Amino acid sequence: MAAEYLPPPLDATAQEPALFDGTTRFYMTYTCPFAQRVWIARNYKGLQDKIKLVPLNLQNRPAWYKEKVYSVNKVPSLEHNGKVMGESIDLIKYVDANFEGPSLLPDDPEKKKLFEELLSHIDRFAGMVFTTFKGDSTSEAAAAFDHLEHAHTKYDGPFLLGDEFSLADIAFIPLVERFQIYLSEVFKYDITEGRPKLAVWIEAVNKIDAYKQTKKADPKEIVALYKMMFGVLFCLYSFNLDYEYFSSNYLSYQKLLTGERNSCRCRPRSDEIATIIWLCVYLCVTVNKLCLDQSNVFCVLRINVVLAS
Repeated sequence: MAAEYLPPPLDATAQEPALFDGTTRFYMTYTCPFAQRVWIARNYKGLQDKIKLVPLNLQNRPAWYKEKVYSVNKVPSLEHNGKVMGESIDLIKYVDANFEGPSLLPDDPEKKKLFEELLSHIDRFAGMVFTTFKGDSTSEAAAAFDHLEHAHTKYDGPFLLGDEFSLADIAFIPLVERFQIYLSEVFKYDITEGRPKLAVWIEAVNKIDAYKQTKKADPKEIVALYKMMFGVLFCLYSFNLDYEYFSSNYLSYQKLLTGERNSCRCRPRSDEIATIIWLCVYLCVTVNKLCLDQSNVFCVLRINVVLAS
């Protein structure tokens, strides 16, 4: 299969395309794991000619993207039939339902049940691995990957739902790709050791062309990003933030940034001002590497920050 031409990311100087002209556009960035999910689905269904890639420079994104395309100002998003929608899993379900190509959702009721269970667990899976990233023990990451290993025992075949490559695989693989790199490099921890089914799954997914075409994240950049993120978390701990409380509510802070929440809770040990300042530092340092809207970060101090007792 010939390699697809990958256009350069659009920055703040880029002219806006002819928006809502009937072209289906997938707004993304090449290194975002959530955008990668949708990218894999697009490629697997053979929609390269029907869904146009529009990569954005997240550090210097065009103003027209927020103003005219997607007011949430994050990626991924999809422009189709005069409307724009976001959220990676929702986008994949939409693409699967509205475009031709191999189905990514199971028909079998039992497989549907397992599929929904897997999706409901994915945030907890990521949270458990992140808990390892902020400490010295790999026990939480081990438990997370043990759960994924166990999920493979339900059906024969290399994929999470058996012989069928599906949205379940697509949802997990961008995260596993990054976690495997970081755990190996920093913790010298092999996620496949003692997990033969996980090893088979990773090998099988890496043979899928639709996935291989999307592996653009530089391993060195992944390691540097996570070191930066969790290094700042260490600083937060040093400056009297309740470390466990912050880490356990990480997803809440992401929702705060994306506008899904307008308040957050933090629990200082002593210096309340230092707590809030370092929370803002954490958000400012990491947001450009996430798939979020930088402009929201600078409003953090004006948001209702509730100090927990």
